[in-house]
Amino acid sequence: MMEWINKIEKWKKEGKKIVFTNGCFDIIHAGHVDYLEKAKSLGDVLIVGLNSDESVRRIKGKDRPVNIQEHRKRVLEALKPVDLVVVFDEDTPEKLIKQIKPDVLVKGGDWSIENIVGADFVRSYGGKVVTIDFIYDISTTKIIEKARKKG
Repeated sequence: MMEWINKIEKWKKEGKKIVFTNGCFDIIHAGHVDYLEKAKSLGDVLIVGLNSDESVRRIKGKDRPVNIQEHRKRVLEALKPVDLVVVFDEDTPEKLIKQIKPDVLVKGGDWSIENIVGADFVRSYGGKVVTIDFIYDISTTKIIEKARKKG
C-alpha cells in the first residue's frame, strides 16, 4: 500500500476535512499560490494531484513540462497550504479522486462544475465541488510565451 494512502486514512480518522485539487503546476506563479491558499481554506488538509511528466506532455504538448515532476512536486510540497502531493500518470485525476474520496473537490474558475472530472462521484457521497475564481491574469503558458519573445 502506498504511504500517502496511510496518511489520508489517518487524517480521516482524526476527523480532518480533506480538500483535493489537481494540475500540472509547471512554473509556479502568484495565481497558483492564491488558488492553493483559497483551496486550503475550504478544509483542514489540502492534497494536490500532480500530473506526471508524461501526462503533461499528452495534455500540453511535447515541449512541456518545463520543470520535471520531481522538481514540480518539491516546489508544491514547500508551499504552506499544501499538505500532500500525489503524482498521477493518467490524463485526468479520476482514479485518484476515487482513491482519496475528498470532502471537497476544487478546480479553477475556468472550469464549469459539469466539466470537472470526479464532480459527480464526490457529490454522490455528500462531498462538495467548488470552483475558485482567478484574481491574477497569469498562466504558465503566458509566462513561457513572454520568455520566448524576450529570448
